[in-house]
Amino acid sequence: MLDRRFVFLYNESMKDLRYLQLWDAYGPLLTEHQREICELYYICDLSLTEIAEQKGVSKQSVSDALSKSRAILDEYESKLHFNAINQESMLEISHMLTRTMRALEDFKAAHPDFSGDIDNILSLMTISGERVSTVTVESEAD
Repeated sequence: MLDRRFVFLYNESMKDLRYLQLWDAYGPLLTEHQREICELYYICDLSLTEIAEQKGVSKQSVSDALSKSRAILDEYESKLHFNAINQESMLEISHMLTRTMRALEDFKAAHPDFSGDIDNILSLMTISGERVSTVTVESEAD
């Protein structure tokens, strides 16, 4: 059985990840104060208390600013869907790259005389030094 604390922490970190993605997309549309609070919270990983001390405001003020910022970010996403579209596109790219990697590996196995050429192509398919085959896809149903 899962520990309830783990489930809570997982859910909270997933919410934070979602708002970090929304902040990336819509952050410039927030006020300077809201951007600063969100940056300190999501990017610098400061607690509400730490942000309040740094900004010289109350913890409740920081909490209110974050809540308002989240509401604004949610509103932008509900109207523009930029983040959802971006995630869909990234998933499609991930599927395409995975299929391409599999096809190249299959071709290499069927035609060993082309293995050097295939290895050269595969070496080009890296992201931050990692082979694309390590990209995780949501489902295998392709």
